[in-house]
Amino acid sequence: MKLTLRIWRQKSRNGKGKFISYPVYNVNPEMSMLECLDVLNESLIERGEEPVAFEHDCREGICGSCGFMINGIPHGPLPATTVCQLTMRHFKDGQELVLEPWRAAAFPSVKDLVVDRRSFDRIIEAGGYISVSTGNAPDGNTILVGKDVADRAMDAAACIGCGACVAACPNASAALFTGAKISHLGILPQGVPEQDRRALNMVAQMNVEPFGSCTNIGECTGACPKEIPLEVISRMNRDYWQASWKQRDELVRTITPMTEWSTGSKLKIDPNATS
Repeated sequence: MKLTLRIWRQKSRNGKGKFISYPVYNVNPEMSMLECLDVLNESLIERGEEPVAFEHDCREGICGSCGFMINGIPHGPLPATTVCQLTMRHFKDGQELVLEPWRAAAFPSVKDLVVDRRSFDRIIEAGGYISVSTGNAPDGNTILVGKDVADRAMDAAACIGCGACVAACPNASAALFTGAKISHLGILPQGVPEQDRRALNMVAQMNVEPFGSCTNIGECTGACPKEIPLEVISRMNRDYWQASWKQRDELVRTITPMTEWSTGSKLKIDPNATS
């Protein structure tokens, strides 16, 4: 089959980009989208032209490295599928495919289809981990986890951080990603001790980055190749507000005794006492 790939080409982060069309012949329907780009790049290199830059690693839908827009859809038209898993048999002979990088302020373009997603890394660094000192590795069955809890945690942990949720959201919100990371740690008993700190720090970092606000449109979960449920955003909001109220109460308990002493509200005067 023959396809025409209309690809966004941009030489550098600050360079001016444009779309360039490339015909690709003898495309095997069983090729993945990335393999099709490999074939194109081989022909470009043979002609002495610059190959198309795109990011990839495992090519098994696990690492989350690959990811770009195909005809305006993150990862392409097939639901619950990453770019590296998308085979060319899902397109028609002679079809034109428009390939462009994620479009979001938090994901600045680096080159061609490659974007900088370190904003996700900074959210993880803010608290997406468990730092409990356990000494030697505990036995796997020491902490019992119910199947319902394990299933919900694994559903959230399926997030691969590809960025499709941000690219699909009209507001470029990272709520689904952050909610998934907060949820999969907070649901398990090992993550409960740091639940409040985790929610406060990760949401704070998300708000520092140039992501938009979540307005519950739902495009994020529709574009997610791992079908992360929208409920992780609700859990993130709940954990964040609970932690915020606890933090506020602790602050009030700390300030109140000092305020009472300074105003004399704790000073008791005996009316019968003489000077």
